[in-house]
Amino acid sequence: MKKPAIIGILLAIAILGAIVYTTLGNQGYRVEICMSYKGQSACRIASARVKETAERSARENACAQISSGSFDSLHCENGEPISVKWLKGE
Repeated sequence: MKKPAIIGILLAIAILGAIVYTTLGNQGYRVEICMSYKGQSACRIASARVKETAERSARENACAQISSGSFDSLHCENGEPISVKWLKGE
């Protein structure tokens, strides 16, 4: 194999490794939050390095499933969760 091809392959492996590490191995908090809005409910799991970010993401994702439009989404996200379950250390 020629040198540029080997360098390209090594670079692709390094980039893939960085993506896997940041996606899977770098999340400190993981939470499942269930939200209810207008008679519907949904649960979603989110993870992040910061506890508050994981909570906000799970709320937003759950509310996206059961609300329509930004007004409903905001009302849903500001409501109290049905349940909050931490799946990975605090």
